[in-house]
Amino acid sequence: MKVLITGATGLVGTELVSQCHAKGYDVHYLTTSKDKMESASNLKGFYWNPGNGEIDIRCFNGVSAIINLAGASISKRWTPSYKKIILNSRIDSLATLYKALEKLPDHSISALITASAIGIYPNSLSNYYEESEPLVDDSFLGEVVAAWEEKANEFKNLGLLVSKVRIGLVLSVKGGALPQMAKPVKYYVGAAFGTGQQWQSWIHLSDLGRIFLFAMENELEGTFNGVSPNPVTNTRLVKEIAQVLNRPLFLPNIPEFVIKAILGEMSYILFASQRVSSKKIEEEGFIFEYQNVCSALENIYNGKESNSKISNDIYKEYAS
Repeated sequence: MKVLITGATGLVGTELVSQCHAKGYDVHYLTTSKDKMESASNLKGFYWNPGNGEIDIRCFNGVSAIINLAGASISKRWTPSYKKIILNSRIDSLATLYKALEKLPDHSISALITASAIGIYPNSLSNYYEESEPLVDDSFLGEVVAAWEEKANEFKNLGLLVSKVRIGLVLSVKGGALPQMAKPVKYYVGAAFGTGQQWQSWIHLSDLGRIFLFAMENELEGTFNGVSPNPVTNTRLVKEIAQVLNRPLFLPNIPEFVIKAILGEMSYILFASQRVSSKKIEEEGFIFEYQNVCSALENIYNGKESNSKISNDIYKEYAS
């Protein structure tokens, strides 16, 4: 099997490439840097520029499915200009893929599995969200995810199966939010954010990669939450990080106004509460390797992941 991956050098993309190769799948990837289109026997890069709709259509040759992870990071200050980048990077990437496929006289692609986010669910301390929830969070993130998913659904018009994976807080020592959360804990200044009661629906990086491949291999269609079965509060998560790092927690919670003063509107991602269900993907037969946050963190800091030599650096020489 051959898979086309966008965003292949990000945290999730690198994990996916590794899992694809472990299963014997060849990978095509799209890069915005012509200088980094190196090729290996099972990894080949192709140029694209979603901002102007440019793409090398040879990237589709022999491909059975597309896994779309393209999109600018939300973990930068949300200035008006950067908010446009966050939204446009997601919409333009899908639009470029769509227009290229629409013009191809023939191809072998049967499915699009695209990243989405649990940020679409309304902020709530009490609700337990499933994929059927009709309400959208009244926030910038809610707006972005709704537009992102609407654009992905257009691929149904091309006869493709469309799966959308709403990703939660990805736990990994290799990148993402966890190393930033763990840093103050390591230096004995760790603390929960705000009240600490906000729910954080998390997932181990390895399980998230497996969900994308599970959706592809089983030809799943629709929306699936990419979260573990057991969400935790921010207070619980910080305590578990401290425990696995063998550090005490003695400082009071960091007030919300302090974080807002530092991060601006982006601080919303630290205080939004979304308790999200994994039931739907489990009913399809998916089995989580890491169901509890304590076992996930133990693996990340004291197990296989912390000792793994696989990192984003492996593929930086090939793509951007």
